[in-house]
Amino acid sequence: MKPSGDNLTQAQNELYGWIKEYMKQFQHSPSIRQMMQAMGLKSPAPIQSRLKHLQEKGYISWQEGKARTMQVVDELLEGIPIMGSVAAGGLIETFSDVEENLDISDVLNKKNVFALTVNGDSMIDACIADGDMVLMEPVADSSFLKNGTIVSAMVPGLGTTLKYFVKRGGQIFLEAANPNYEPIVVDLNQISIQGKLLAVWRKV
Repeated sequence: MKPSGDNLTQAQNELYGWIKEYMKQFQHSPSIRQMMQAMGLKSPAPIQSRLKHLQEKGYISWQEGKARTMQVVDELLEGIPIMGSVAAGGLIETFSDVEENLDISDVLNKKNVFALTVNGDSMIDACIADGDMVLMEPVADSSFLKNGTIVSAMVPGLGTTLKYFVKRGGQIFLEAANPNYEPIVVDLNQISIQGKLLAVWRKV
């Protein structure tokens, strides 16, 4: 059930309504400063307090102190943001501007899920083909990742790739599901794990 706003204070409801309109118009979340200006406030503290209450009451999802991570919960059900492409071959840049929304509200209802389009065939033996859409769940702490998890990993200076995550000692092996591709070997502190695989979406 979507939040109705009935259990919000007037100030919280005013901010919530403004945030929804802003995100509908601009397709991204506003900054704390923009919210301060819209509410006629000169201090960020009241905004942060209202945001905390909105999160606690289930109206928004955000990482405290990072306004740009904000999402409106009832709109998470309507579409998952497609964040760009991910290489399943070599390495390419990814996370371009959101181009469209992938509507799978009847399949998945996890917060902060994002989608990537697969380029290449390095994960073909894992039934992930060129052109497929992979649904990824953000990884907060890669130290808890199990070996064999399929992840999207950013290698600085090279780009992002979709591979099996395997940790051996202080090194990470990003292994393909295709014998034609060699593993990418990097030190643990050289990569950023953006997400782990939740599902593969294929248009037939």
